[in-house]
Amino acid sequence: MNPPCQAWEVLFRAHVADLPQTLSQNPNYAEASNRLRNLVRSGILKHSDVHDAPEKFFAAHRILSEYATKLGPGFGIRFTVQFNLFAGTITAIGTSDHLQLLKDMQSKGQLGCFALTEKLAGVNSGLVVETTCTWDPASHTFELHTPYPGAAKNWISQGCVAEYGVVMANLVLSGKSFGPHAFVMQLRDPSTSLMTPGVNIMDMGAKTIGNDLDNAAIVFNRVRLPKSALLNRFADIDETGRYMQLVKGVANIDMIGQRLYTGRIVIAESAVVFTRTLFETTRQYSDAKPCWAPNMQRPTLSQIPQLKALFFEADQRLHQLQKLLDRLQDQFTPHLRKGGIPPKELVDVVAAAKISCIESGIELCHRLKQEVGSFALMAGSGFERTDYLQCCKFAEGDSRILMQKLARDRVSSWSNLSKSSGAERNDNVSEEEGQLCSSLSQALKGGGPKAWDEQWENVYKLANLVVRRLIRDFLLNDEEKKLEFFSSRL
Repeated sequence: MNPPCQAWEVLFRAHVADLPQTLSQNPNYAEASNRLRNLVRSGILKHSDVHDAPEKFFAAHRILSEYATKLGPGFGIRFTVQFNLFAGTITAIGTSDHLQLLKDMQSKGQLGCFALTEKLAGVNSGLVVETTCTWDPASHTFELHTPYPGAAKNWISQGCVAEYGVVMANLVLSGKSFGPHAFVMQLRDPSTSLMTPGVNIMDMGAKTIGNDLDNAAIVFNRVRLPKSALLNRFADIDETGRYMQLVKGVANIDMIGQRLYTGRIVIAESAVVFTRTLFETTRQYSDAKPCWAPNMQRPTLSQIPQLKALFFEADQRLHQLQKLLDRLQDQFTPHLRKGGIPPKELVDVVAAAKISCIESGIELCHRLKQEVGSFALMAGSGFERTDYLQCCKFAEGDSRILMQKLARDRVSSWSNLSKSSGAERNDNVSEEEGQLCSSLSQALKGGGPKAWDEQWENVYKLANLVVRRLIRDFLLNDEEKKLEFFSSRL
């Protein structure tokens, strides 16, 4: 870490040091959102820092995650919605007027939300958008509309309090759909809190955790938006109403996907930090907890063999996962600064890291809970916040969806390689991975999607192998790869 970022971290820690006291007593979402407004207004982290200072962006998320066992997920989700999904999208694909809006919002402490998820397109559906935004050439405006109840925006974090929203909708021109595009709009009047005409926002209700975060369902009834609402750095509509892709080879949706990638990195690290913090606080308890034993011995709970082994295992695994995340952030940061699209190989490692970090956290925390008795039931122990990891699991790409994609891409790559002479022999993968690719490829040829569903267990077996291989290869440096290559042939 460079010295300027270290100095900034000290300032940021001081700014958020009150959170355990301010937000730990189950505040309502108005109180929590006001605390974020203060943070936004302070300017300690700029809306543009995801592009201008990615090190600060990642560090801020990491620091807030340290409070998760005390606060749950609410404030951290609110924070990443504001700085990654909302501001990050505008920074990535907006133009000068949109960037000025971000500056104005920062100075006023105004909040935004990111309206992507829909009622019939949730975490198990992938990127599906049925909300429409239709260009009206007569008035030079858009009409934003929810065509049927299943297309209502759903579980939109910070949607009940945000003044502005980035709304994902299918862009329609002359009856033709051009796919998902991002539009920035005012959801409510900042001075009166009255809703923009045609916008209907409903609270999703109480949750098992994170009730200091508001989640909204949003329906649009033919809402008129100005032409400037379209985030148009990479795509626009000309004066004749013709769709224009402004940067060759860069689709609008590719740049929007950047926010999901950065989100996956910070969520993966959040899961690791949560797990490490829970283990640390539990160990403080178990180190001081004497247990009865014969001959007046008083070992501590930490010395019980199975718990001692679990602490050691967790230390090793979490260390490796943090090493993975540190390297991933180092390699991703240049792409954020340049505003470019990261290579597919790096995007795949991001997906693998999210899967591995979160599934490891869920597993380790569950095992820890089984070993510490009634302590796991005590309020304030941190175990009451473990649904935090459930939020991490489905946010910005559910583990199952990411595994499905990795497996599909792997089988597709295998099938293409197999058409070349000797490709299977030269494909440097484990024998088990090769066998699964071959069997799934054959099944798809004969049965299509139905066969894929029937082979679901093998699909996830393959995905797990791909995740492990991607992480292993990413963590090995060039010299280590050479050594592994030669040792595997001895």
